[in-house]
Amino acid sequence: MRVPTTGKECPYFYGDYHRGKHHEECRLLKKSNPPWELKYCISCPVPEITRANACPHMILSGAIKSSLFGLKKRVVVSAYCTKTLQDVENPYLGCSECHPIIDLFKEA
Repeated sequence: MRVPTTGKECPYFYGDYHRGKHHEECRLLKKSNPPWELKYCISCPVPEITRANACPHMILSGAIKSSLFGLKKRVVVSAYCTKTLQDVENPYLGCSECHPIIDLFKEA
Protein backbone atom coordinates (compact mmCIF):
# COMPACT_ATOMS: atom_id res chain seq x y z
CA MET A 1 0.00 0.00 0.00
CA ARG A 2 1.17 3.54 -0.69
CA VAL A 3 2.35 5.51 2.37
CA PRO A 4 0.62 8.92 2.45
CA THR A 5 3.61 10.90 3.80
CA THR A 6 6.21 9.59 1.35
CA GLY A 7 4.20 8.31 -1.61
CA LYS A 8 6.26 5.10 -1.70
CA GLU A 9 4.88 1.57 -1.83
CA CYS A 10 5.44 -0.36 1.41
CA PRO A 11 4.22 -3.94 1.90
CA TYR A 12 3.94 -3.46 5.68
CA PHE A 13 1.91 -0.23 5.76
CA TYR A 14 -1.86 -0.59 6.12
CA GLY A 15 -4.41 2.20 6.00
CA ASP A 16 -8.17 1.80 6.35
CA TYR A 17 -10.02 4.88 5.12
CA HIS A 18 -13.33 3.23 4.17
CA ARG A 19 -16.49 5.15 5.16
CA GLY A 20 -14.73 7.81 7.18
CA LYS A 21 -12.37 5.52 9.07
CA HIS A 22 -8.83 6.68 9.62
CA HIS A 23 -6.82 3.70 10.83
CA GLU A 24 -3.13 3.41 9.89
CA GLU A 25 -0.57 0.88 11.06
CA CYS A 26 2.79 -0.58 10.21
CA ARG A 27 2.61 -4.35 10.35
CA LEU A 28 6.39 -4.63 10.59
CA LEU A 29 6.57 -2.45 13.71
CA LYS A 30 3.23 -3.46 15.24
CA LYS A 31 4.68 -4.54 18.59
CA SER A 32 7.53 -2.05 18.81
CA ASN A 33 8.36 0.08 21.79
CA PRO A 34 7.90 3.09 21.45
CA PRO A 35 4.67 2.63 19.48
CA TRP A 36 4.69 3.23 15.73
CA GLU A 37 3.73 6.65 14.35
CA LEU A 38 3.35 7.77 10.74
CA LYS A 39 6.41 10.05 11.04
CA TYR A 40 8.71 6.98 11.18
CA CYS A 41 7.76 6.14 7.57
CA ILE A 42 9.64 9.19 6.28
CA SER A 43 13.08 7.72 7.02
CA CYS A 44 12.16 4.01 6.92
CA PRO A 45 14.40 1.93 4.60
CA VAL A 46 11.81 -0.82 3.92
CA PRO A 47 10.38 0.61 0.65
CA GLU A 48 13.88 0.91 -0.82
CA ILE A 49 14.85 -2.58 0.36
CA THR A 50 11.76 -4.20 -1.16
CA ARG A 51 12.31 -2.28 -4.39
CA ALA A 52 15.96 -3.38 -4.59
CA ASN A 53 15.49 -7.00 -3.52
CA ALA A 54 12.27 -8.94 -4.01
CA CYS A 55 13.58 -12.31 -2.83
CA PRO A 56 10.70 -14.42 -1.46
CA HIS A 57 13.05 -16.13 1.03
CA MET A 58 14.05 -12.92 2.82
CA ILE A 59 12.12 -11.98 5.94
CA LEU A 60 12.44 -8.46 7.31
CA SER A 61 12.17 -7.50 10.96
CA GLY A 62 12.33 -4.00 12.32
CA ALA A 63 12.60 -1.93 15.47
CA ILE A 64 12.53 1.72 16.43
CA LYS A 65 15.90 2.76 17.86
CA SER A 66 16.91 6.00 19.53
CA SER A 67 20.01 8.00 18.72
CA LEU A 68 22.82 8.58 21.22
CA PHE A 69 20.94 10.98 23.47
CA GLY A 70 17.44 9.77 22.56
CA LEU A 71 16.59 12.89 20.60
CA LYS A 72 16.01 11.26 17.24
CA LYS A 73 14.30 7.94 16.60
CA ARG A 74 14.62 5.89 13.43
CA VAL A 75 13.63 2.53 12.02
CA VAL A 76 16.34 -0.15 11.96
CA VAL A 77 15.71 -3.16 9.73
CA SER A 78 17.37 -6.56 9.78
CA ALA A 79 16.84 -9.46 7.38
CA TYR A 80 16.89 -13.25 7.58
CA CYS A 81 17.02 -15.75 4.73
CA THR A 82 14.76 -18.79 5.17
CA LYS A 83 16.52 -20.72 2.40
CA THR A 84 20.05 -20.57 3.80
CA LEU A 85 18.92 -20.12 7.43
CA GLN A 86 21.27 -17.22 8.09
CA ASP A 87 21.15 -13.50 8.80
CA VAL A 88 21.49 -11.28 5.75
CA GLU A 89 24.32 -8.78 6.04
CA ASN A 90 22.99 -6.34 3.43
CA PRO A 91 19.20 -6.55 2.84
CA TYR A 92 19.50 -4.46 -0.33
CA LEU A 93 21.59 -7.23 -1.95
CA GLY A 94 20.32 -10.34 -0.15
CA CYS A 95 22.29 -13.37 0.97
CA SER A 96 23.72 -13.94 -2.57
CA GLU A 97 22.68 -17.59 -2.44
CA CYS A 98 19.31 -17.22 -4.17
CA HIS A 99 20.50 -14.55 -6.57
CA PRO A 100 24.27 -14.62 -7.01
CA ILE A 101 25.96 -11.24 -7.23
CA ILE A 102 27.90 -10.74 -10.47
CA ASP A 103 31.56 -9.73 -10.04
CA LEU A 104 30.83 -6.57 -12.00
CA PHE A 105 28.62 -5.25 -9.15
CA LYS A 106 30.89 -6.22 -6.24
CA GLU A 107 32.90 -3.49 -4.56
CA ALA A 108 36.64 -3.72 -4.95
